[in-house]
Amino acid sequence: MIPKSILENTEFKIDDSIQTSKTFKVTTDKMQGYIDNLEALKQSIYHRLSTERYEYSILSFEYGIQTEDLLGKESTYVKIELKRRIAECLLKDDRIISVDNFQFNIKENSLHCTFDVSSIYGEIEMSRAVNI
Repeated sequence: MIPKSILENTEFKIDDSIQTSKTFKVTTDKMQGYIDNLEALKQSIYHRLSTERYEYSILSFEYGIQTEDLLGKESTYVKIELKRRIAECLLKDDRIISVDNFQFNIKENSLHCTFDVSSIYGEIEMSRAVNI
């Protein structure tokens, strides 16, 4: 005989509305008040692209971007991989709709990439550089 659950005929509502993005404003040396919406998303993108994936055991393996293995590779390969990895990294955030318009410039020993992020809050132009 299997006991019956009191929750068997209960209906649960799932709240799939967009949650607030209010967070602390983090500067290089301190936390300074709060930010929300577009500014909070910019900060989140900056942190995701500044965190090397798999490096910190406290963070999920889904967080960050893997770039260290691109060092010493051919610039054509790095452009293709960096574009894919940036999009993969950022599209995990449900506030981001698309990542487009990638442009690359090689300066000395680094590849500079600028791109546009379309979000539910508006457009953001971001950049990322990697050593090659």
